[in-house]
Amino acid sequence: MFKRYLQVTKPGIIMGNLISVAGGFLLASRGEIDWILMLATVIGLSLVVASGCAINNYIDRDIDAKMQRTRNRVTVTGEMSGKAAFVHGVVLGLVGFALLAYFTNWVAVSFAGFGYFVYVGLYTMYFKRKSVYGTAIGSLSGAVPPVVGYCAAAGQFDAGAAILLAMFCIWQMPHSYAIAIFRYKDYAAANIPVLPVAEGIAKAKRHIVLYIAAFAIVTALLPLTGYVGVGFMIVALSTSLWWLAMALRGYRKDIDINGWARQVFFFSIITVTALSVTMAVDFKTPADLLVFASAH
Repeated sequence: MFKRYLQVTKPGIIMGNLISVAGGFLLASRGEIDWILMLATVIGLSLVVASGCAINNYIDRDIDAKMQRTRNRVTVTGEMSGKAAFVHGVVLGLVGFALLAYFTNWVAVSFAGFGYFVYVGLYTMYFKRKSVYGTAIGSLSGAVPPVVGYCAAAGQFDAGAAILLAMFCIWQMPHSYAIAIFRYKDYAAANIPVLPVAEGIAKAKRHIVLYIAAFAIVTALLPLTGYVGVGFMIVALSTSLWWLAMALRGYRKDIDINGWARQVFFFSIITVTALSVTMAVDFKTPADLLVFASAH
């Protein structure tokens, strides 16, 4: 019984978001960590994400049944009823938002609410099914977790939070397009208008390259504005450029397009995990920031 209640929340997505929430929190904490606040933020946001995923599974039962990747989800097989998934999602959301509201601040709660509304209300219920821009809308919600972590610790939305929002938003695009390429048949079968299906793989490849290039530029803003150090810059540049080189290989005539897309996808996870961990440990202290500000 417990297993199906866990599966419906998409644990893999929760784990990925957990790392980015912690990364944003530790970046903003700058070495002065309130562990109770951090724990409440990580657990609260994880519950909110789990809630969104459970309700997404409830809404997507019809299209999940048409896709090989999702046809074994508990809400499709009947192992868990739609009503049970929905109620489970609502309870998780209430507990998650209550934790955030009690322990964090209105800025962090507002961003969590914004991300939830975009994912469940805009993306799942409309854009995913109806528009080629569904990925772009969904990327906004995917970029929220590190910003919630950052704002929970900082108590405000500043330039650092804005860079994180842009960084993780842009990262979502090549990551998602790569999935859409190697899962092309699934999306086509479910009639979901992702870019490769709606406008062709060639255009999707071009967008992957352009978004990775943009991602490389935006990640450089964190060290350039003095939020993180040289270590982060080295990791950011090396992972982004490697990712970009990998994306450009997609233009080789003899390339196995599905194998290539899987590589781009897997390396996107390595990249974002490396950056989340690095920004958590290579932050600049308040004293460092004062020196940086006076030098500029």
